[in-house]
Amino acid sequence: MRLEVIACTPEDAAAAERGGADRIEWIADPGVGGVTPDLSHAAEMRRAVQVPIRVMVRPRGGGFVYSEDEQETMRRDIRRISAAGGLDVVTGVLTPEGTVDESALAGLLNAGPGLAFTFHRAFDEAVDLRRALDTLSVYPQVTDVLTSGGAPGAPEGAAVLAELLRRSAGRPPRILAGAGLTADNLRPFLDATGADRIHIGSAARFGSDPSAPIDPERVRTIRRILEASAGLL
Repeated sequence: MRLEVIACTPEDAAAAERGGADRIEWIADPGVGGVTPDLSHAAEMRRAVQVPIRVMVRPRGGGFVYSEDEQETMRRDIRRISAAGGLDVVTGVLTPEGTVDESALAGLLNAGPGLAFTFHRAFDEAVDLRRALDTLSVYPQVTDVLTSGGAPGAPEGAAVLAELLRRSAGRPPRILAGAGLTADNLRPFLDATGADRIHIGSAARFGSDPSAPIDPERVRTIRRILEASAGLL
């Protein structure tokens, strides 16, 4: 069982790690689903925790079809992330037709050779999730796909997520289930899907408020549910 927690600051990241997070997703502006954070703080973020950090590379909120200028900004940011060391990437790009933009994706991957990538919830806006997963499986650098199964939240997308998990079994990318998961709905979700990689945001924060600090005890509770589901408790 792996637990990834969204963090916006070094303090967030440290609190998530204390609670039992296995990995941090570093973003800014969670209100729009996350954008690229201030990369001048990369060293500070890296010093804050021992667990891996993946950095959101998204130049704006809104859709996931990007102009060439926006793609160049993304490539530049990935080069900065690569130069900083000890960080990986979260990103995603689509064509106007709703397929994975392989040309844009290749440019992003090439900007960070050796980095691991999560393809984020742009995936959920693809017209055919199964085809999108098959497309991403061609790229070894894409190790994870963050998805709610195409639904507003992962609990509503449980049936599709279970299918995607079966489809990806034994080969990358791995499915990282996220959106709308809480301590209250996590156990039935795990039972329904067999998911073993979980991503949480607001559920890790005081009062489930996306603008509040991370509460290590909330992360610890979710960690315990994951371990109980895996038979480790």
